[in-house]
Amino acid sequence: MPRTVLVTGAAGYVGAVLVDELLARGHRVRALDSLLHGSVSSLLLAWGHEGFRFTRGDIREAAMRKTSLDGVDAVVHLAAIVGDPACAREPKLARRINLEATRLLLAEAADAGVERFLFASTCSNYGKVDSNDFATEEFELRPISLYAETKVAAEMDVVAAAGNGFAACCLRFATVYGTSPRMRFDLTVNEFTRDLLLTGDLVVYGEQFWRPYIHVRDAARATALALEAPVEKIDGEVFNVGDTRENYRKLDIVELLRERIPSGQIQFVHKAEDPRDYRVGFEKIKRELGFEAHATVPDGIDEVIALLRSGLLDDPHAGIYRN
Repeated sequence: MPRTVLVTGAAGYVGAVLVDELLARGHRVRALDSLLHGSVSSLLLAWGHEGFRFTRGDIREAAMRKTSLDGVDAVVHLAAIVGDPACAREPKLARRINLEATRLLLAEAADAGVERFLFASTCSNYGKVDSNDFATEEFELRPISLYAETKVAAEMDVVAAAGNGFAACCLRFATVYGTSPRMRFDLTVNEFTRDLLLTGDLVVYGEQFWRPYIHVRDAARATALALEAPVEKIDGEVFNVGDTRENYRKLDIVELLRERIPSGQIQFVHKAEDPRDYRVGFEKIKRELGFEAHATVPDGIDEVIALLRSGLLDDPHAGIYRN
């Protein structure tokens, strides 16, 4: 059934791809973004669509939240200060947006009669996981950064708000990669590919530590599946968003890059310990929502290499491609 969906952070790396995914599935999209990282150009493909409307605004503003929620069936809440470095740089802003504004939006969405609320969280909430384990949704959360701390705290509020006709759900995304209309090169796969291809040099810290990865288009598709799933499948639930086959060490990514860019020089800086070392299991989202990744990290590397070789980007090192 087509829904009217408010997407906060709609002009961002995941948001811009999600907007196109939802419109293609027949939903109406109300896009909200403060354009903290630049122009609305990432949403131009959606601009002429009759089901699309964009508003420039900040979710910290009460009037903006009220207007944005009017007539909306569902909310996909992506807006955040994303990533450890960005949150560490502006901790007060991170708390206000990632936690305080999320709490207000959540409560006001329930009061406004919104039926579904999907909250974008992160697998980095797990921190460090025993090397023999794959973290499931039941694992203890061990946030070691302000970014993860705000996400863990907000998750608790989202789950607590679920029920009584308000289906609230948390989506813990794996580390995202691939090309997007709002391109980012401060993400591991994208950054490693750019640096080795364009400079011929890559410095890798802690090559033996694990992370899960997901292509940005798969992240958008998984979100759409959660939006369209039977309410009993998502109400009060938490889903790891990714594919169990897509856990990689940095060393594995480097080996994939070496196959494609054999002339590059790679330097490893050994780290004996990393508080963020985790493999994640994604069986729940596969079982409950039928999600499996379509793309793999090798696909993403090839995609980013093709983009960089195309000449489409004047300066892939420019600040607009970082958070």
